[in-house]
Amino acid sequence: MTRLNLVLLLAVLFSALYLVHTQYESRRLFVELEKTAALNRQIEAEKERLQVEKRAQATPLRVEQLSKERLQMRSATPAITEYVTYKNADAAGGSRE
Repeated sequence: MTRLNLVLLLAVLFSALYLVHTQYESRRLFVELEKTAALNRQIEAEKERLQVEKRAQATPLRVEQLSKERLQMRSATPAITEYVTYKNADAAGGSRE
């Protein structure tokens, strides 16, 4: 009988220690999961901010402003437009009759 009680006591102690270990691991993993979720939310907010900034940088007005300032480009006007014509307009275009 004493031997059976000793075996049962060891089984109860082992299961109690295993339960404590399992709860500890569960809490540790939950904390890690919460940290990861917070980091994910932070990254999503940063992504949204960068997308808004990207859209702001790609507006036609901004592109035109940068092309004038950095590249010294100017808008095309009829005064500076050069038209290309063929010498033999009939031969190149052909007759459409």
